[in-house]
Amino acid sequence: MREPTEDQLAALGAAFETFGRRYKLADALRSERPLAELDKAVLLYVAEHAGCGPTDVARFLGVPTTTLSSATDRLVKRGFLKRERIEADRRAVALSLSEAGAACARGLVDAYRQLHLLMLSRLAPNERDPFIAMIGKIVYDDS
Repeated sequence: MREPTEDQLAALGAAFETFGRRYKLADALRSERPLAELDKAVLLYVAEHAGCGPTDVARFLGVPTTTLSSATDRLVKRGFLKRERIEADRRAVALSLSEAGAACARGLVDAYRQLHLLMLSRLAPNERDPFIAMIGKIVYDDS
């Protein structure tokens, strides 16, 4: 396989920089203080897996449990996340979203959906599935 050219690397880098700014700008338009990327990921994982433990979240996100602990502390302080002791094992903790956390998660999902809609709407209908397939290949192909 031929290596990518310097021009291709620069073009991809510029596109990703713009892409990243657009996602961050979407956060900046919200009225409350933006969440860190890790905090968003924790919030969205817990939204889909209510009652999960911190170790489950850390394993899924591929971060150390100490890093996850800092993220959960921030989310608890902001009133988005609840920690509850499990009766069967008082050392274990179950994570769930508060009402505010659930609303924030819904807002994130909606904001991402709007950005995805914007991205795909700029492509011709026959370009969308190949684009999604290429992104999937980059993200999921471990070979």
